[in-house]
Amino acid sequence: MEDEARSSLDPRIAEVRSILWGNNVTNDIFQRWSQGFVFSRDEPTALVQKAGGPCAVIAPMQAFVLKYITSVHHMRSIEEEEILKILVKAATDILKQTCTNNTNYFLFRCKKMRHMINKIASGGGGGGGRGGGADEVLEEVTSPIIDVDNISFIKFHENIEIIRKTGIEQVYSEYSDDIRSYLTCSFGVLLFLYSVMLTRGLDELRDELADPSDSLIENTFGYGSQSLINLMLTGRAVSHVWDHEHDIGGLKLKGLTRQSSVGFLTLLEHLQLCEVGSFFKNPEHPIWVLGSDTHLTVLFSFEKQLVGKETPSEEARRVFKNFDCEGNNFIAVKNLGPLLQALGLVCEDDYVEIMEKRLDSENLGIILLKDFMDEFFPEEKRSTPDTFTVWHYNGLSKSSPDNKVRYHKVLHQIFGINIAIIEGD
Repeated sequence: MEDEARSSLDPRIAEVRSILWGNNVTNDIFQRWSQGFVFSRDEPTALVQKAGGPCAVIAPMQAFVLKYITSVHHMRSIEEEEILKILVKAATDILKQTCTNNTNYFLFRCKKMRHMINKIASGGGGGGGRGGGADEVLEEVTSPIIDVDNISFIKFHENIEIIRKTGIEQVYSEYSDDIRSYLTCSFGVLLFLYSVMLTRGLDELRDELADPSDSLIENTFGYGSQSLINLMLTGRAVSHVWDHEHDIGGLKLKGLTRQSSVGFLTLLEHLQLCEVGSFFKNPEHPIWVLGSDTHLTVLFSFEKQLVGKETPSEEARRVFKNFDCEGNNFIAVKNLGPLLQALGLVCEDDYVEIMEKRLDSENLGIILLKDFMDEFFPEEKRSTPDTFTVWHYNGLSKSSPDNKVRYHKVLHQIFGINIAIIEGD
């Protein structure tokens, strides 16, 4: 029976399903991912996550939504119509960065929902035994598309279809005209994720994944992989969060290729289990998805000075790390010349030789990051303000005070040490 269902599927749907879920998805995990993009009644710009798992999609979407929130007043007073328009903008932003040529966008939607909306547009269902008409169809539309608790994994894939659009403007119009079929319906999170994957391209996804045999959703607990998070945040499903490629024993490990629109930080770096590059740490907007062991939340601020163009010293630290692949905070003396050249500094042989002796006075064959920075960038100035406010978002109501999804304010002050004053708001 399952083989028959597989053979009747659009091959693209079957392939997306395989890359995302693998071969052993359970009904429990599928149901936890079965929800739409819905905003909190207690915080009109905050998305609600109903169960563990889909934070790998919901948190990045929340981060892109926050790009369009300009102030605390705007955040608190926004109307439903405007926030839905912002949701559409956020979705199109994410899709746009996955599409390499801006000509092939593939949008997934539920067939049944589209059919019901068409019935309303044409004046209803033409009566019937229970009264029929547009009122009956409208009641059907405002209820869940399909019973989420009962639909099977296979049945869901039999009830979705793909719509191709040839420009981001068409995507924006389609989402705006029919947001319920795509984003806010009972399966909006999955439909959008499938759209992101197919728009990126199946061959590109396989090429970017460190191990193409691993599914993007972990099949035991249902968590999204780092590749899935990176796909949502940057448009590329690479497995690492550092800048550029790292050569580890001859193995090329792919990271980010450019500054991200919104950032990413993780507890794993604090535990020295990974390295987050400056492209994620210093995004275009002061918004960061935060990764813990099992969940993703979002930190954001309206203080634009928290991010910005890379300073010369920040660039130097980033480029230094390209020659320090193991993260030891030192490089081999022989790499000083190439490092200076990469930074656009003086790199003539005689000068490099003098600096090698100066920075490696004990002839250990290494140059420390601190010594390099003190020599070439001695007056490094902090570009961030001493006092600023950030806000924290957690979409899981069961993990929030009073079971309400609301933002919480943090006043951060820097006086030699970091002091954070937490205020519920």
